[in-house]
Amino acid sequence: MKLKKNIATSEEGFVFNPGTGDSFSTNPIGAEIIGLLKLDKTLSEIIETICAKYDVDPKQFEKDLDDFKSQLVDSNILD
Repeated sequence: MKLKKNIATSEEGFVFNPGTGDSFSTNPIGAEIIGLLKLDKTLSEIIETICAKYDVDPKQFEKDLDDFKSQLVDSNILD
C-alpha cells in the first residue's frame, strides 16, 4: 500500500488529490494511517503501530484497515 506522491494531507485529516481535484476528510486514526503511509510504512508496521498505541485487537484492526484501504483506492489516493 503506497500513497501517491502528489497527495496533500493535513494533520487534521484533510486529504487532497491535485490530480483529480478530489478531497475528503478522515478521522484522527485515518489521518494517522495516512501519515504512516507517507513514511512508507508497510501494512504490518501500520497494524503494529496502531494496535500498540490504541490497544485494539489486531485482527479487527486489520479488517478495518482493509476497508480504509478500499476507500483510499476508490478515491485514487494509492498507487
